[in-house]
Amino acid sequence: MMHLDSARQLLEKEIIRRNNKQELTAEKPDPLLVASQYRNETVALVCALFAYGNAGQIVKFLHTLDFSLLSEDDTHIKEVLSNRYYRFQNSGDVASLFIALKRIKEIDTIENIFYKGYKKENNILEGLWGFIDVLNSVYTRDTQGYRFLVGKIPQKLTGAGIGTYKRYMMYLRWMVRDDNLDLGLWSKIDKKDLLMPLDTHTFKVSRTLGLLKRKTYDMKASIELTEQFKKWDENDPIKYDFALYRLGQEKII
Repeated sequence: MMHLDSARQLLEKEIIRRNNKQELTAEKPDPLLVASQYRNETVALVCALFAYGNAGQIVKFLHTLDFSLLSEDDTHIKEVLSNRYYRFQNSGDVASLFIALKRIKEIDTIENIFYKGYKKENNILEGLWGFIDVLNSVYTRDTQGYRFLVGKIPQKLTGAGIGTYKRYMMYLRWMVRDDNLDLGLWSKIDKKDLLMPLDTHTFKVSRTLGLLKRKTYDMKASIELTEQFKKWDENDPIKYDFALYRLGQEKII
């Protein structure tokens, strides 16, 4: 286990080294690469929700999608996406996401829907539960693949025992933070309130670096890691996320 001061020095150096467009290339695939090409909150959410599995395969799949469909009618969306599938999602699941997000656009911006729940107590999770509720209400599809893709509101809303909602947390990082990687398309949510987008790899790296004591991979671990990073930068704790992710992905740690 690394001493916390050494872990901080390592991550601070990695942040400086990684904060450039060369980190998002065909050789270093990341779904943020595709999201950066469109700079659109709806397209970025599609990119984030499919961001599980091999990064190269994620990007390859995202490049097959026609995002102009997000403005088309339901029948046309289903026709064009009839042969698109990715891992747990069949073509019906993919088309359903496009239809649901198209309907969201007709109601309000994704930012405003998130903000409605968030603004009460500056709570990111309250914003997320509100958004998931709206997303599932505009278009209902009850398949395992679709439920995995868009998520559901947990029965108990505290950190222990619920998932990390990593893909949504990553999406919020893209939208709220503004640097050479993150898009900074939103202005209503404060980056100090973001939570770490914790996946199994960053969970293991965080424990190896001594940043995380919790042994269970869940939202409570994500909150604990966020609190550790707040000790280093209370205004922007999630700035460490991409560097931490790359350290694990490239097997440096």
